Amino acid sequence: MKTLRNLFLDELADMYDAERRIVKALPKLAKAATCEKLKEALLNHLKETEGHVTKVEQVFHCFDEKAKGKTCEATVGLLKEGDEIAADFKGSPAINAALISAGQKVEHYETASYGCLHEWAGVLGNEEAATILEEILEEEKAANESLTKLARSGSNEKALGEPGDDPSADATRKPEGKVQRGIRSGGPYRNRAETVSR
Repeated sequence: MKTLRNLFLDELADMYDAERRIVKALPKLAKAATCEKLKEALLNHLKETEGHVTKVEQVFHCFDEKAKGKTCEATVGLLKEGDEIAADFKGSPAINAALISAGQKVEHYETASYGCLHEWAGVLGNEEAATILEEILEEEKAANESLTKLARSGSNEKALGEPGDDPSADATRKPEGKVQRGIRSGGPYRNRAETVSR
């Protein structure tokens, strides 16, 4: 009979595979970005993700288990979509908004997964594992928030493709004569800016 421990280890193996795949994918997404701040954010998260691989290994050890991965089909699909977006929007003023969307989809999946793992570790009475998983969870949330800020600080507006916009420019400036109405959620489906003339 499979128990919560089996479920926990199965999901942990899923995330171990996911993190290693993301380590390989982030440099490609960073290379596709034309916004320097987005490049920097993606490369900074690469360092964090490399640390997540090590931390997930530590969680396995907390349960006296050897670290092992199980193909994370969700991450495989999300990263494939990210590659397709990078190819489809290359040279477009919407490239950075598209990459942010792809990145946030991954972050939201990771946040949901680590949220469950953190709770389960607590129920299983392994406080050391719960603490490590909480650290990863908070870093994933922070990475998502960082992408949201980049989207709102210019990438969404530049995706409108207004005359004179340079898609290779750093996406940090809001276009003159426009004001962004409040889009409060930073989810992957919230990267369209609604604007009105002043």
